[in-house]
Amino acid sequence: MNPDFLFHSNGKLLLSAEYFVLDGAKAIGLPCRYGQSLGLKAIKEDLIEWQSLTHDHQVWFRATYQRQDLKVIHSSDQKIAEVLQNILLQAQILNPDFLSQTGGFAGRTYLEFPRLWGLGSSSTLINNIAQWANVNPFKLSKLTLGGSGYDIACAAAKGPIFYQNSPEAPKVEPIHFAPSFSENLFFVYLERKQNSREGIKRYRASGKEKEQSIKDISQISEALLQSSSLENFQDLLTAHERIVSNTIGIPQVQEELFKDFGGVVKSLGAWGGDFVLAASAEEPSAIKNYFNKRGYQTFLEYNDMLLEAKE
Repeated sequence: MNPDFLFHSNGKLLLSAEYFVLDGAKAIGLPCRYGQSLGLKAIKEDLIEWQSLTHDHQVWFRATYQRQDLKVIHSSDQKIAEVLQNILLQAQILNPDFLSQTGGFAGRTYLEFPRLWGLGSSSTLINNIAQWANVNPFKLSKLTLGGSGYDIACAAAKGPIFYQNSPEAPKVEPIHFAPSFSENLFFVYLERKQNSREGIKRYRASGKEKEQSIKDISQISEALLQSSSLENFQDLLTAHERIVSNTIGIPQVQEELFKDFGGVVKSLGAWGGDFVLAASAEEPSAIKNYFNKRGYQTFLEYNDMLLEAKE
């Protein structure tokens, strides 16, 4: 398909303030090189014909909707079809002119990373649709996806950001985050997809006073940005892990899985799955071998995963 319109959004990783970002803690968001595109071609029929492709160009979802009321005509997965239907309907509420013209569209999404990686298949979709509908992506996300919105901020960012959730409007600040020791940082996929909503429930149900922890987490985010040595960076990651573990009542991933690792392992985003950050002064080949021997085959160097900041 040669699209008439093409939109693209970045995937994301949350380096700091997981869970606490919901309540206004300052977080470091890292846009990824891998994202998702949405191509659209105008068609004569009053239909929305949708296809979603995986990173290896396989169609994993398809659906057809009536353009006027977005009724699902048929789909390969009714539940997913209804999720997409709701996103499009909410976009129409935010912009009544959206999809008001005669005729329809053939839409095709292409995901640049495996769906189970947790880099933001939903947030990149919402940001792409927001661009198409000419609506505020944070508002569309709040009406559909929920969460803190940091993933939406990363979807459109040109490089690393500070992100703070706020009832009025989120605060997004571009930052220069390029650790001099980036060759000592690695991303490892835990071979399991984590539902972030479950972690959020635990966080909300903890019943613990969070005001001081929010301040501490924000200070750690700022200190991570200023960190000039691997040792200091590792100490900050360890302090961060301790605060989150004490709040949500889940053991730190290093204690649970990697006690003998020669460095520090930090959860990223929802605890219990998706990616972790490994920080170590050991040789990259030795670190990769450590994780491979334990069954973790997806191992990416820091600079291969993240979007380079652009002026």
